[in-house]
Amino acid sequence: MEPEKILNISVDCVVFGYDINTKSLNVLLIRRFLEREEEVLVNDYVLTGYHVYKNETLDETATRVLKELTGLTDQYKKQFKAFGNPDRLTNEKDLVWIQNEGFHSRTITIAYYFLLKTDDVDLKNNKYQAKWFPVSDLPQLGFDHEKIILEAYEDLKTKCLSEPIIFKLLPDKFTINEVQDLYQSILGIEIDNRNFRRKLIKKKYIIALDEKQVGVSKRPAQLYMFSLDLYEKMFKKNYLINI
Repeated sequence: MEPEKILNISVDCVVFGYDINTKSLNVLLIRRFLEREEEVLVNDYVLTGYHVYKNETLDETATRVLKELTGLTDQYKKQFKAFGNPDRLTNEKDLVWIQNEGFHSRTITIAYYFLLKTDDVDLKNNKYQAKWFPVSDLPQLGFDHEKIILEAYEDLKTKCLSEPIIFKLLPDKFTINEVQDLYQSILGIEIDNRNFRRKLIKKKYIIALDEKQVGVSKRPAQLYMFSLDLYEKMFKKNYLINI
């Protein structure tokens, strides 16, 4: 039997992933579809979220929601804001959906965002019809989820300059160009290649490996890895990317 829910408190999760091939920062969304008597009433996309169980902490709810969506646990997550405006669920489609699902029309949601590798998510067998969308090209969204996504994105842009969280979006082994491409994708700016490379390889927690890219048509580049242990020991309070 399902645990008892708190009907007017939910957790919504913005799941960010980076596509290293298209150099696109993406968000994982699920399809919201409702039809009645062959009439389509709702057909759009939303974030993954759910009501908080009475025996859960908010962090536990967020972790549960992510696991149900992706099968993943132990990913980087941050609680960044609460959304509780009285009119946040009053769109006509939202009201139809709420009535069908039996939700509370005045629901306060606690928003989290997660960072993970897109390749770690199996979309072929996803029961929620989850799909990645570029943050710069979102589909039609339900509720106030566009606002939640954009505020999560702004928080991520600020956070990535002061903490080494972007490495959660990259493979364990990466090139300097791939790090630069990711920063450019998140920040929406062009970065001077030589200046960025010089600054990054000087950081002792960016470790050069005795390996190069494989399976590439151009000249293979040097591979590196990020050492969390070295970062925490040496630079925990001094991670600043000056771009």
